[in-house]
Amino acid sequence: MPLTAMDLVTQAKKHIVEIDVTAAKNALEASLVLDVREPAEYAAGHLPGAFNIPRGVLEFKIDSHPDFQDKHDAHIIVYCQTGGRSALATEALNKMGFSNAVSMAGGFKAWAESGNEIV
Repeated sequence: MPLTAMDLVTQAKKHIVEIDVTAAKNALEASLVLDVREPAEYAAGHLPGAFNIPRGVLEFKIDSHPDFQDKHDAHIIVYCQTGGRSALATEALNKMGFSNAVSMAGGFKAWAESGNEIV
């Protein structure tokens, strides 16, 4: 039976580290923040200091992005709108050698609903 998108997300979450909004907020200053939503979503509001590389091109763009070059050991907080794309992106980053990438559970929606700063 073919897998659905949610099946893939569920599988990815078994292989990655997820952190909640509070942990993400506490780690914000010491981490790179990666928004994997589409550019229009990012433009409508994003976390402070976040860089935007959409999920669809992440594997092709991450190594050439100046803020991520040679930073495979950097702490990276990955988020999307609700946590699905960020789980898939974090799994891909881990496979590419970004060993300290984590996904923010609940995504931008949870961040905003918690009353945190939005740029």
